[in-house]
Amino acid sequence: MEIKLRQERKEDYKNVFQLIEKAFENIEYSDHKEQFLVERLRKSEAFIPELSIVAEAEGKIVGHILFTKLEIKNESQSFQSLALAPVSVLPEFQGKGVGSKLILNGHETAKSLGYKSVILLGHQDYYPRFGYELCEKYNIKMPFDVPAENCMVIALTENGLRGISGEVVYPSVFFE
Repeated sequence: MEIKLRQERKEDYKNVFQLIEKAFENIEYSDHKEQFLVERLRKSEAFIPELSIVAEAEGKIVGHILFTKLEIKNESQSFQSLALAPVSVLPEFQGKGVGSKLILNGHETAKSLGYKSVILLGHQDYYPRFGYELCEKYNIKMPFDVPAENCMVIALTENGLRGISGEVVYPSVFFE
């Protein structure tokens, strides 16, 4: 199966909405509203068009990933980073490498745009294979109560997390 990746286009929005809905339909730790979050993020200042990426296979969109801007702040400094949320793959295409391709391509694109790190809330058994580590290792804290094993970060560049610590500040659109 050939998987092609490309930047999402406006005409993809309806298909991506339905894809995200289906991808999270049977996920236990989901509010099943990820598709609405993506719609809000597209309209926000946190949106980076190049980091909204779709995967195509068999002539249709089978996966989507979105990275958006966020900050890590401490008492004296603020650092730019990215949030990975969500990564979505149609159920019948899960386990076939679509999500991996989206994540790795997204990392490369983010790095080429000058971003040094990505933060996510996700499954502790899935994301470490891409190099994600626990946020607590870097003294990076979430602004809400979630299990530490689900809060992860990756440096996209060598020393991309050097000297960075503080609380993650998500754009307000995440909480609407």
